[in-house]
Amino acid sequence: MSASRFVHKLPKRSLKVLIAGLSVIGLMATGCTRDRTLEAEAQSTPTQTASAAPEVQKDVPYVPTPQEVVDEMLRVANVGPNDVIYDLGSGDGRIVITAAQRFGTRGVGVDIDPERVAEAKANAQKAGVSDRVEFRQQDLFQTGLREASVVTLYLLPEVNLRLRPKLLQLKPGTRIVSHAFDMGDWKPEQVREVNGRTVYYWTVPQTIPENLR
Repeated sequence: MSASRFVHKLPKRSLKVLIAGLSVIGLMATGCTRDRTLEAEAQSTPTQTASAAPEVQKDVPYVPTPQEVVDEMLRVANVGPNDVIYDLGSGDGRIVITAAQRFGTRGVGVDIDPERVAEAKANAQKAGVSDRVEFRQQDLFQTGLREASVVTLYLLPEVNLRLRPKLLQLKPGTRIVSHAFDMGDWKPEQVREVNGRTVYYWTVPQTIPENLR
């Protein structure tokens, strides 16, 4: 017997029940299809993860100062136990760590890169001078330098020039030493060569010359 003839022979009440049942089955099938579609979409959509921390914006790439140049920088500045040395762009911390080891100098290293700061702290720990030095993750242009008696740099020419007004505001006699790059119109008092590398030395003057204002 065909399905259509079978349906026509059913009582009206049974027919209604059959139609209702078929409707429910249809809705269930539709729901299952929709659930499977949503599940497939969820599986195909990449899991949303927290955005990565923004990359640190660096004015200067990290290039370590050779140890022989570090030694000359400390020598030309005549660093001693009563000094406080600030190294701007301190990298792995070797300048302030060397000063603390050899001369008992207190030091502060400043670097914007958290990886370098962590490395410098570890190096200070290994060298046994953590009580003499500290390292700050900080923008060097925002760093307070008031207690510095010596400031060391290995930056870039344009960064040195941007930093120059800040350095000239330090107390007269503060010693400034730069590896590789000068300060434009601020003429160095000494220039030394170390195996093809240049070290520049200044002291902050009592009165700032007109051309540097």
